[in-house]
Amino acid sequence: MSESTDLFPKITEQGLEELRRRIGQPITESVEPWCHEATRDNIRHYAHGIGDDNPLWCDPDYAATSRHGTIVALPSFLFACDRIVSGYVGGLSGIHAMWAGADWTWHAPVLRNDEIRTEARLKDLVEHQTRFAGRAFQQIYHVDFYKQDGTRVAEADSWCFRTDRDEARERGTKYDEVKARQARPYTDDELKNFYELYATEKVRGAEPRYWEDVQEGEALPPIAKGPMTVTGFIAFAQGWGGLYIRANKLAWKQIHAHRGLGIKNRLGIPDCPERVHWEDEFAQMVGTPAAYDYGPERCSWLIHHMTNWMGDDGTLRRSSCKIRRHNPVGDMLVITGTVKRKFTEDGRHLVEIEQVAHNQHDELSVIGSGVVELPSRAA
Repeated sequence: MSESTDLFPKITEQGLEELRRRIGQPITESVEPWCHEATRDNIRHYAHGIGDDNPLWCDPDYAATSRHGTIVALPSFLFACDRIVSGYVGGLSGIHAMWAGADWTWHAPVLRNDEIRTEARLKDLVEHQTRFAGRAFQQIYHVDFYKQDGTRVAEADSWCFRTDRDEARERGTKYDEVKARQARPYTDDELKNFYELYATEKVRGAEPRYWEDVQEGEALPPIAKGPMTVTGFIAFAQGWGGLYIRANKLAWKQIHAHRGLGIKNRLGIPDCPERVHWEDEFAQMVGTPAAYDYGPERCSWLIHHMTNWMGDDGTLRRSSCKIRRHNPVGDMLVITGTVKRKFTEDGRHLVEIEQVAHNQHDELSVIGSGVVELPSRAA
């Protein structure tokens, strides 16, 4: 690559060595989360940000009749309670970070007005060779979540890929076919067929789904997400709390405190790297076809798929999400799932689920899985 095309900082061996020294060390610097408490409004904002209208999260009167007796935070709400699990990665200043997956385990529900604190550490740094940007580094974190009485409610491993923006733009081949594809507007019939999935989406709700009634190999009803728009991405950021979305003095303080964070826009103004989610021009500068969705947003969609299916009396115990490609503006996603197996463990009646999501071109967007605990007639 010629020097004239290098627009951004590059990964260096010195930066990698400094980052490796952090492995296993508790993260003590304060990074304020978007949400400290699971208030009624915070829970609702997150649920609506992913398009989830389950009344268990949002309707106090409905939730009062459930086994919890109050509003429950949807499992993915914890993304809003910690910056590390959401992709706030330290080290390698000025190097692009793409949130790419998480493995979640939940131990107890988060109820209305619970206060959440977290403990985090860098778990590992793994080198990969990718079609997107050549050499890339998977930066893996572990985060534990506690509520006010000290109960650990959840834990998660999440990871970002650190990539050279110039390499992705100039040499990356992952999206050659997408970039060459002629964009065209959807027809009304195409949209009508897709929206039918919204019209028929069912929230199981108060009707129990018993473990005995589930069959291995049965399909979960599919759910739709999209068509992707910048409006939708911003709706998610409102509930989740964008990592770098700041205004005026707060934006100035952040950019000046973190070397390499502010990247000049077309007017020469330093702006945040998060604008890859709403600015096509900048998204293309880092090697993607257009503005694209958030990684934690897509993980939350997979969780939404399972909570719709399990009903109010089910409990999501584990979830895994591995992102395989970006969802740029215009993509329409369909999430499908299958019951892989039924089993019991420590007296719990459990169902393992496999998930995949494809876009309108049948391209694989994300792979997921989960374990749901269901009520048992026998118990």
